[in-house]
Amino acid sequence: MTRTRFNLRTVLAVAVTAVLVVAAGTLWPASAQTISTNAKEAILIDAGTNTVLFEKNADELMPPASMSKLMTLAVVFDALKKGEISLDDTFFVSENAWRKGGASSGGSTMFAKLDSEIRVEDLLRGVIIQSGNDACIAIAENMAGTEEAFAARMTKFAREIGLEQSVFKNATGLPAEGHVMTARELAKLALYIINTYPDYYRFFGESEFTWNNITQKNRNPLLTMNIGADGLKTGYIEDAGYGLVGSAVQDGQRLVVVINGLDKRKDRGPEARKILTWGFRSFESVALFDASETVGHATVFGGLNRRVPLDGGGKPVTILRPRGSEGRLRARIVYTGPLVAPVMAGDQVARLAVSDGDAVIMEAPLYAAEDDPRGPLYRRAYDALFELAASLWYGDKSSE
Repeated sequence: MTRTRFNLRTVLAVAVTAVLVVAAGTLWPASAQTISTNAKEAILIDAGTNTVLFEKNADELMPPASMSKLMTLAVVFDALKKGEISLDDTFFVSENAWRKGGASSGGSTMFAKLDSEIRVEDLLRGVIIQSGNDACIAIAENMAGTEEAFAARMTKFAREIGLEQSVFKNATGLPAEGHVMTARELAKLALYIINTYPDYYRFFGESEFTWNNITQKNRNPLLTMNIGADGLKTGYIEDAGYGLVGSAVQDGQRLVVVINGLDKRKDRGPEARKILTWGFRSFESVALFDASETVGHATVFGGLNRRVPLDGGGKPVTILRPRGSEGRLRARIVYTGPLVAPVMAGDQVARLAVSDGDAVIMEAPLYAAEDDPRGPLYRRAYDALFELAASLWYGDKSSE
């Protein structure tokens, strides 16, 4: 059976202020989507709660162009974090990388010299700031032997981090049959990079980079729009149009936007800014409980203490709400019960469900804040009899 415990402090707090970590993929009701876009595919996500605020064809497979370089970068960041490579390691620029990704190719390039050795840190800037195809190919060949092998590694890593539809055929995002992503998975990838690699995410906000005596500006137009933008990546191929993965922070709230399929290069900056601005103006992230604050309690049958306090598992309990909705939101603690001893601190045992009217719009996991070991035999026997009686009672009631 499912037991619900209402916590007056919780209900009052949500009516005034709130904060929680919500389940991935939470989507505000369609009625909340009061913005449109000319992009063929789009999605807007609140990073703090992983809540989808707006989407359009977000699960359609599409050629991601240079936006897929985010996965190239994620593989490098992972190797750096694991100590497999370092920022000071040097990678060799082969003739293949130079010809396919250099100036003569006609694509974006960092102008790496043939047969040169370039530090990993500089190659990262060449990819992030200059979108250099030569830098991507050099990374792929030095880390996996061939670009094809590196692309397979990209796809494998995508599965490991929960991207189920993305498939990569190269490290650059240049046109290739079967090289596809979705707007939703691009947004998930951006969030993964932001949350997992903060030491390397700083590169995305740099305004320019000089290599081989050639200075190039960061291609992300959001960085100069004074909206708190600090990343991530643009993309374009003829078959897919112009796209952008962007992120911005205002008053501590981070949003991630993905758009693709625009006809004109000049439109992607204003279009992404429009969606981000709408998100910041329409929703706010507010705190309900601090990281160590007790949210409520859950009953534990057969336990020594017979109940455990619940908290956010060491994280603040946070909620995202529409601006002006303070009086409508309600919260309750829900758990499948009874909990059975022993319960260990850190076990996820309940969830905080936030409702707007009759609709549950967000949920957050709640965790046992303390241990509750098994109690004495007589107490376990008593609780077992009580649970049997309760089950019979609730069973009768369920048919009403």
